Amino acid sequence: MRIKVVVAFGGESVEHEISILSAHQVMQAMNPMKYEVIPLYIAKDGRLLYHPLNTELERFENLDKVEREGYEVSLQRRGNRFYMCPNKYSFLRKEISFDMVFPILHGTHGEDGTFQGYLSTLHIPYIGCSVLGGAIGQDKIIMKQILEDSGLPVAPWFYWTLLKPLDDTFFRKAERLSYPLIVKPANLGSSIGVAKVENEVELHRAMIEAYQYDGRVVIEKAIEHVQEINCAVLGDEQTCEASVLEEVLSSKDILSYADKYVCGEGVKGIVSTRRCIPARIDEELALEIQTLAKECFRCLCASGTGRIDFLYNRETKDLYINEINTIPGSLAFYLWEKSNLPFPKLIDRLVQIAKKRYAQEQKRVYSYSVNILRLQGKGK
Repeated sequence: MRIKVVVAFGGESVEHEISILSAHQVMQAMNPMKYEVIPLYIAKDGRLLYHPLNTELERFENLDKVEREGYEVSLQRRGNRFYMCPNKYSFLRKEISFDMVFPILHGTHGEDGTFQGYLSTLHIPYIGCSVLGGAIGQDKIIMKQILEDSGLPVAPWFYWTLLKPLDDTFFRKAERLSYPLIVKPANLGSSIGVAKVENEVELHRAMIEAYQYDGRVVIEKAIEHVQEINCAVLGDEQTCEASVLEEVLSSKDILSYADKYVCGEGVKGIVSTRRCIPARIDEELALEIQTLAKECFRCLCASGTGRIDFLYNRETKDLYINEINTIPGSLAFYLWEKSNLPFPKLIDRLVQIAKKRYAQEQKRVYSYSVNILRLQGKGK
């Protein structure tokens, strides 16, 4: 019997379109002999919409049409069964049973654990990071604090909030890191709102821009002579494995949103980024990065598959963890394919990891059977 998987994508995020691209890559890779795909599109206003043809990427060239033709649904649990139910029933709108959810939601209101919290409340099994893992991975401030506390290497940094003035204290703190600096919103990805600055004037401008996306902003030392190395990890906190490494190739200091996702005149997804696989580094450094990637994955409570991005200073030989992507673009399938794990097999592994976690969670005690209100009524 095929496993019925709701693939959720879109969402209230500046990475909405990238989520659509990633989800359709996943849906195409899912073995139709093993899985029945149920597309769940989350509009930019947060509505959950269903249409059976939303497995076709071409439909999303016109998002207004997709929203008009889809109908609103909600997810429900009845006992041990799960259903996608239309908000308004009709002859053509019937509830659809399913077995688990596969969130392919990049950025806020999805990758950050928000959607996972919705599923956890309903006790619906899902693939990927837990609420905690998603929240930690999305928040660069909390992530860096945990990495530092775990003794893992991160570039010198500090953070600032919208409630604090951009005064002399702020600029002195930035000066102590020494320019150039990288400015990035705490809870965004895909290089949105990220800037490299060389002086106070540029720093002030970059902070104002970053505040458009988030009230908390990370300021970190820019790594010179940098080599960007990425490593994917698959598993959970108990056991995980690292992929072959990739080196991101660019003549720019920061890959922009367009650099990452737009190739020629069309949008191609994260696979359009120029990269070298395996990375052009020696075996000893490669092993160090893979070991650090697995440690990072564990200490940030990640599960499923994630991609850990590293910055390596070729001159000083210093290595830093830049960030984790708990739902990486395209699920970083290209790294697993180079690690002898084809995309369809990667999905099989992710399903098994999700089943394992759900079985463990069902054994936990979440509440007591004793009603203390009844005891209170008896004077106890």
